Amino acid sequence: MKRVWRYAFLALMATAVVAAAAVAQEVSFKDPAGDDNGPGTFTYPTDKVYQRGSFDLISFKMKVSGGKANIEVGQNSQLEDKCWAMQYGFCVQMVFVFIKTDPKTGHTEGLPGLNVQVAPDGAWNKVIILSPQPPSKVRQEVEQKVAKNLQPDVIVPNRLRGAGKFISTQVDVKEIGEGDITAWGYQVLMQSNEGFPAPTDLLTRKVNEYEGQHRFGGGNDGDCDPHVMDLLAGNAVGDPSEVEAQHTMLAYECNADGTSKKMATLTMVYVKK
Repeated sequence: MKRVWRYAFLALMATAVVAAAAVAQEVSFKDPAGDDNGPGTFTYPTDKVYQRGSFDLISFKMKVSGGKANIEVGQNSQLEDKCWAMQYGFCVQMVFVFIKTDPKTGHTEGLPGLNVQVAPDGAWNKVIILSPQPPSKVRQEVEQKVAKNLQPDVIVPNRLRGAGKFISTQVDVKEIGEGDITAWGYQVLMQSNEGFPAPTDLLTRKVNEYEGQHRFGGGNDGDCDPHVMDLLAGNAVGDPSEVEAQHTMLAYECNADGTSKKMATLTMVYVKK
């Protein structure tokens, strides 16, 4: 009988070890407040729906449990859905979560309307789009405007939620990849939902030289400036030094005709171990 109990105890301990190994994985990053100005010069549109802090990225968290990746993006103002009657509790924000899951493969191209590229050592494998637009609309835009080789790696969640200062969603982790999520690279871009985008832009709002009712300012009227208001930078712990790291990452140069001379080049952030 003692031997039976001993085997039962060992089996229980083995189960506990397996359960411990399966504990939910989580990554969490922070970004300084007040750096929602792209490369340092960008300004908000003038319409009152664009509240101060609406595009100020504060935090990003992803937790994997039970085969699901729960994603939460924090920003520096209360979310509202009073502008265009979107269905998820927010309306002006649009977020792109780029994830590098494989150190040997990936894409260096950005998505249409962002006007950015990614450094080769940070080439992304998946991108998750958090948009207040209906998923069917976002997927249609992806099919029409994103390069064919990139489309399989674009994830559009079926549902999102905006509450307080957080936009959240859930996707099957298998859609993103396999492995230790704490070893992956991440980059989160804060943009604005545009209901009437340019023919080549993926529902993104443009940055012009001067701000307008529904246009960011402080950039260039051509297509050479990055259309990104905020992102993760440095060690992504919210240190003030990360503001300058962001400005450096989003630095760009334009030719006289408004074409790109030097494109903003992004890098990934990683969990500091």
